[in-house]
Amino acid sequence: MKLKNPDSDLRAKYKKTFEISLIIALALMIVAFKFFPTFEQKEVKLEGPQELFTVEDIQQTKQENRPPPPPKPPIPIEAPSEDVLEDIELGETELDVNAQMEAPPPPKEEKKVEEEPTYFVAVEEMPDPIGGIKGIQEKIVYPEIAKRAGVEGKVYILAFVDETGTVTKAQVLKGIGAGCDEAALDAVQKTKFKPGKQRGKPVKVQVSIPIIFKLQ
Repeated sequence: MKLKNPDSDLRAKYKKTFEISLIIALALMIVAFKFFPTFEQKEVKLEGPQELFTVEDIQQTKQENRPPPPPKPPIPIEAPSEDVLEDIELGETELDVNAQMEAPPPPKEEKKVEEEPTYFVAVEEMPDPIGGIKGIQEKIVYPEIAKRAGVEGKVYILAFVDETGTVTKAQVLKGIGAGCDEAALDAVQKTKFKPGKQRGKPVKVQVSIPIIFKLQ
């Protein structure tokens, strides 16, 4: 024997039950409309006075373009009157031909910049101090500071000798300090030289002279 599926039985019963329920609901609705066709209506009254509100239409205002302000009146300027013009006196414009004219000032003389003379470095006959180097050494006064400090050495002086044998300028090339440089410079400037010569003519020459400082 085949066993019945319990699910298939439940589905068959559900369909029948739904149809019976639908029939009963329709029957109840028919009975209700037949025996209760209308419903009583009760009026609901509101107690207290009712206020009425009136709504007014507000017109929107348009912003009109205002005209620009009028320009400021011009400031009155007084025109010169004829009386004022009559008071002005004009000077004489005629030229006197016979009048003496002052001469213009003379032009300023431009100062000429004197160029420094050129001294030769080497010539055929170099300048020679009169009395030799020994004569320059005799003119030197040994500084006391150098004696106390025991300073000894050789100072080189560059002398500029012109055509007459005179020292126009002198400078220290190499010094030892302690007042010896100044003493050597002063002795050379006081010395007379035999001028240097180039092709038998005296010329300006610069010459280096060594001065010895030695304590006895």
